Amino acid sequence: MNQKQESAIVLLSSGLDSSVNLYQAVEELDIKLVITFDYGQKAFLKEKEKSALLCKKLNLNHKVIALPWLANMATSSLVSSDSQIPTNENVDISSLEVSHESAKSVWVSNRNGLFINVAACFAEELKADYIIVGFNKEEAATFPDNSVEFIQSINTSLTYSTRNQVKVKSYTQNLNKKEIVMRGKKMAIDFSDLWPCYFSGEKICGQCESCQRFLAACH
Repeated sequence: MNQKQESAIVLLSSGLDSSVNLYQAVEELDIKLVITFDYGQKAFLKEKEKSALLCKKLNLNHKVIALPWLANMATSSLVSSDSQIPTNENVDISSLEVSHESAKSVWVSNRNGLFINVAACFAEELKADYIIVGFNKEEAATFPDNSVEFIQSINTSLTYSTRNQVKVKSYTQNLNKKEIVMRGKKMAIDFSDLWPCYFSGEKICGQCESCQRFLAACH
């Protein structure tokens, strides 16, 4: 087997996008570390369980990083017990206007910017070339920190803040959810190993926006 010339840190929530990116990164890069963040999100227990399972299957080093201060300050419905995550009739993935409203509810202040900068510390110390993230074209319409422009901007920043000029990369950046599902199937990913849900139930709820996008893409 040829030794892989470039290496990466992978950010993993065990959702569809980050998991497909993980599997693709394993094929192309030397994975130094996989990071899952605990920022008080309601799905954390399942995200931790499923992320650990994926890393065990792939024989990868998995680290959970807790951000309790973010959990304490966040007013996002993903975190706060005072706010309800939009479900059912409050979600309409076919409507950009409704999706903008639900995106406001689940937005966590500077989450992706923070995650990437934390990962960049590890990437620099471990001499990794890339930080692999699970972004996609579909959600970039309502989450600007999923966009091509965001990656371009943060990569410019990282040329100044890391000595080895770490770069953020997403294999699914220009794909929608259905295309990402197709790519996952080609890689023979077991979708039962994933957790696309905003909650930590026994099964995915099927009612939150993340579940609805996942299920629609799978059919």
